Amino acid sequence: MQTGEIEAIDYGEQEGDFYIQQVMRTTPYEKTSHFHGNYEIYYLLSGRRNYFIKDTAYTIAAGDLLFINKHDVHKTSVLGSSQHERIVVNFSDSFLGSGHPLFRPELLHVFRRNNHLYRLKPREQWFVEDSFRNMISEIERKEDGFELSIRLILAQLLQFASRLKDGCAAVTDDPLSPTHRKIADVVKHINACYQEKLPLSELSKTFDMSPAYLSRTFKKVTGFTLVSYHNLIRIREAQKLLQETDKKVAEISERVGFEQFAHFNRTFKKTAGMNPLRYRKIFVK
Repeated sequence: MQTGEIEAIDYGEQEGDFYIQQVMRTTPYEKTSHFHGNYEIYYLLSGRRNYFIKDTAYTIAAGDLLFINKHDVHKTSVLGSSQHERIVVNFSDSFLGSGHPLFRPELLHVFRRNNHLYRLKPREQWFVEDSFRNMISEIERKEDGFELSIRLILAQLLQFASRLKDGCAAVTDDPLSPTHRKIADVVKHINACYQEKLPLSELSKTFDMSPAYLSRTFKKVTGFTLVSYHNLIRIREAQKLLQETDKKVAEISERVGFEQFAHFNRTFKKTAGMNPLRYRKIFVK
């Protein structure tokens, strides 16, 4: 636990089958840019935050609920006061998969919608918070069948979310501003062309922005530098290839756009916390 943090619950592992954490922070905290192979549900109990998900920047407040699909790049950062409290739930396909008696594929559709944010009404907030409280209660008591109970509560929460309409949420303070639209276009361009070099000078010409303004605005809107975001997308694709193919690491490095293998290795280790060979050994089953 870091200084300025009060944890109410921290159960499971973020990359495991199920994870839930409730924490209050009173000091500045910025989550490093990351992605993972599990689904994520994020609920803000108090305070305000900036959140960048995939290619959209959000301003979130207490009572806001977010759904983040697996492998979507995301980052949270300070907005105003650093004090905030939030609940995060991560779960894998196997935790709520086809073997679950109440599973229906449409339960996961909420993670694939273009909009990630839902601004809940008081009655909806009560239902969501009560769902989390029930999960935490099951974990604390650990009675027989508590994991099944968590699955049932999660399925009910996702069923509730599947009925939420995209129009019920305000995305940002000014979601349709020209600046936000242009930065979203830059993000989409990087996502599509991550194998290319994409120098700042080329991007600034493509999107008709000065290099300095593009660099500064991209960081302000997304929380990433252009270089760090570009590398993150490349490493995400490399991880998929390591898991889903038997291609050699050097071939994967070249395929995702790295000209120097040593640079790929350094960047991969910095992002994933381990080298590519170890990653393949751990995550390929």
